[in-house]
Amino acid sequence: MVAAGSPRILLRRLREIMAEQASAQVRLDKLVMVIAANMVAEVCSIYLRRAGNWLELFATEGLNRSAVHRTRMHWGEGLVGMVADAAEAINLSNAVEHPRFAYRPETGEDPFRSFLGVPIVRGGQVYGVLTVQNQAARQYDEEEVEALQTVAMVLAEIVAHGALFDIAELDEPELRSDRPRAFKGDGLSEGVAVGHVVLHEPRVRVDRMIADDTAAEIARLDAALNSLRVSVDDMLESSELDLTGESREVIEAYRLFALDQGWRHRLRDAVDTGLTAEAAVERVQDELRLRIARASDPILRERLHDLDDLHRRLQRHLGNQGDWGSLPADAVLVARALGPAELLDYGRVGVVGLILEDAATTSHVAIVARAMRIPVVGGVAGVTDAARAGDTIAVDGETGEIHLRPPAEIVTVFRARQTLMAQRFAEIAKVRDLPAVTRDGVPISLMMNAGLLLDMPHLAESGADGVGLFRTELQFMIGQTMPRLGDQIAFYKSIIEAARERPVTFRALDLGGDKILPYGRWEREENPALGWRAIRIALDRPALLRYQVRALLAASAGRVLRLLLPMISDVSEFNLARALVDRELERGRLMGQPLPKQTLVGAMLEVPALMFMLPQILRNADFVSIGSNDLFQFMFAVDRTNPRVARRYDPLSPAGLTMIRQIVHSAAEAGGELSLCGEMAGRPLDAMALIGVGLRTLSMQPGYIGPVKMMLRSLHTREVAEFVNRLCGRNDHSLRTRLAAFAAERGIVIK
Repeated sequence: MVAAGSPRILLRRLREIMAEQASAQVRLDKLVMVIAANMVAEVCSIYLRRAGNWLELFATEGLNRSAVHRTRMHWGEGLVGMVADAAEAINLSNAVEHPRFAYRPETGEDPFRSFLGVPIVRGGQVYGVLTVQNQAARQYDEEEVEALQTVAMVLAEIVAHGALFDIAELDEPELRSDRPRAFKGDGLSEGVAVGHVVLHEPRVRVDRMIADDTAAEIARLDAALNSLRVSVDDMLESSELDLTGESREVIEAYRLFALDQGWRHRLRDAVDTGLTAEAAVERVQDELRLRIARASDPILRERLHDLDDLHRRLQRHLGNQGDWGSLPADAVLVARALGPAELLDYGRVGVVGLILEDAATTSHVAIVARAMRIPVVGGVAGVTDAARAGDTIAVDGETGEIHLRPPAEIVTVFRARQTLMAQRFAEIAKVRDLPAVTRDGVPISLMMNAGLLLDMPHLAESGADGVGLFRTELQFMIGQTMPRLGDQIAFYKSIIEAARERPVTFRALDLGGDKILPYGRWEREENPALGWRAIRIALDRPALLRYQVRALLAASAGRVLRLLLPMISDVSEFNLARALVDRELERGRLMGQPLPKQTLVGAMLEVPALMFMLPQILRNADFVSIGSNDLFQFMFAVDRTNPRVARRYDPLSPAGLTMIRQIVHSAAEAGGELSLCGEMAGRPLDAMALIGVGLRTLSMQPGYIGPVKMMLRSLHTREVAEFVNRLCGRNDHSLRTRLAAFAAERGIVIK
C-alpha cells in the first residue's frame, strides 16, 4: 500500500470517474486502472453477475484485455466464484496452489501468485467480485483488505443504482434492481392483492457515499451514536410494567450494542477510509448481516433483526429517515417479521396485502391478518432485500405466489382472480341468513373469533351465531400503556353492545409465548410456548386477572358473562382461577355494584393432559372450548410458529381426529358444553371432519363462516361420521386427500 490516506484519494478518483460523460466500458477500464495504481497491484479486475448465476470479467488492468466479456465462470467456480458464493474476502499468498483455483489461459494470469478478492455486495445480495493480484507471493495486509472492501462497497451502490453504467444497455437482468422477480412462500391468509410495496423496515438509500471532510463525518457519527444511546436509555426508563411486556432483553441488547466500543471503532474505521457516516453504517451492517445470516445458531440469527433495527435507528439519528413517505391506498406491506400490534397500526390506514420472510400459518400476525381479511404470504426468503418502496407487487395468499415488479400480463391475471374471488364472496353472501343445518337436519352453531371492536361489524355480515372467542389481549398489545379499569370497562361494554343479543365468550388475558406487550419487562425462555404464559401468569400475578374480571363484570351488568380461562393444564388450576372470579363477584355484591345476571366460566383445552380430566373439570366448569392451534402443537411436539416444522403434521390425521373424537365422547358422557375455536374450524374440509367426529359448535374467523355454512348445508352428518370413524383406524400421515375425494363424490361443497 501507499501512504496512509490513499483510500480517501481513491474514493475521490472514483467519484470523478463516475461523473464523467463516457461509455460504461471506458469508465470501468479507468476504475480498474486507478484501483491498481492506488493499491500498487499489478492486476485489478471486476467480475459482475450475469443471468443464470454466471460471473463475467467486465474490466481488467493487468490481465489480457481480450478476455473481457469472454471469461466467465459459474457461481462458486474458481477463486472468484468462491468469493461470490461465500460473500467473504479471500486473501492468498499463492493462489495457484489453492484447490479451488481455476486456470483460464485466455487471461494470461500465469505469473500472478498473490490474490485478494472481495465481494461487491449490497443489502445481502452479491453483485460481483473485485480482485487484485501481484506476482510476488505475499498476503495482503489488513489495511489493503479494508481499502478494497471499501471500494467494493461503493461499487455495489453504484451498480445497484445504475450510477456507473446503464445496466439496460448491457441487457443484463441479473444486475437490474428493477427486474421482475417471482417468489414462492406459504399462503397464510387467503385473498389476492395487487398494490405497491411499503417496506416495514425500509433500507436507507445513501445518496452521498464519499466524504468531503472525514473529521466532520466522524464528528457527525459520534454525535449520532451519543444521541442513539440516550434514546435507548429513554426507552428503558419509560417501561412502566414490570409484570409482562415485550422482551426487555431486546432493548437491553440495543443498549449493549450501542455502548459496544468495538462497533464504534468499526464504524469510525469505515469513515476513516473516506466514506460518509451514513455509508459507513451501511457497510458495517452489510458485513454483519452476511456473517450472521450464515450462522447456524437460530438465536444468533434472531439477533440480526435487532442489529438491523439498531442501524436503522442510527441512520435516523444521522438525519436519514429512509424511504417511508406516505402510504399508498393499495399498500402491500413487506417485512422480515411483524407483530400483530404493528399490523393493527398499519391497518388503521389500510393495507391490502402482507408479505413476511418469517411467519407460520398459526402465528398471531397471520391470525390477525385473517381477521382483517388481508392476504398474507410467509416464508419468503430474500423478498425484503429485493423489494423497493413503491414497486408494483401481486400477492396470492392461497397459493403463496408473489410477483414483484410483474409484467402487465401477470397483473391482468391477478386482477381477473380478484374478480373471481369477489364473485365467490357474493355467492357465499347468499347463504348468510340461511340456517346452519345439515341436509339430515342437524344444527351446527357457527361462531366467530374476534379481538377488536373493528371485528364486530363482521358478526352481522357473516351471519355468525355469536362470538365464540374474543381475544382480550389484543387491546393490551396495541396500546403503549396498561389499559386503565375505566378503559377496559368501556371497551368490553362496546363489544357486548355491538353483539346485541348474540353471546360473546371473552377469553381472559392469554399473554406469553409469541404474545408480548410493548410496555414492560419479559424474561427470555428457552421454550416460551411451554413456559410462563396464559393462566400461569394469572395465578402467579392474581391482581392482573382480578383487575380484568372486575372490568368484565361491570361491563356485563344485567347480561350473561361468558369467561374462558386459557391454557388450563389440570383441574386445580381451573379451581384456583375460578376462585379469583368468585372473589370479584363477592366484592361486587358487597359494594352493591350491578353484576351480570349469570356468570359462566369455561376452560380452554389446549394442553393434552386436560383431555384425560374432562369429567372432573366439567363438574366445576360451565363449558370447555378446544383450542386446536396449541393442542395440536403440543400433541405433535411441533412449534406452530416455526415455518420449518409447522407443516410437518396435519390435524387431519388419524391421531388428530381420534384425539378430537375422544374429547367429544368424554364431554358428552359428562354432559358438558363443548366447542372448538382453532384455525382448523374455518377450513371447510377440516370443519367437515370435525362435524364427523361429533362437534356441533365451531368458532372461526368471520370470513370463513360463509364457506363452512355452504359446506355443512350440503352434507349428511351420519354419512360423514361413518366415513371419518373408518378413517381413524388408518395409518396415513394425512387423511386430507381421502376426505376431499369423499366430499367430491357426495357433492359436498368445499370452497
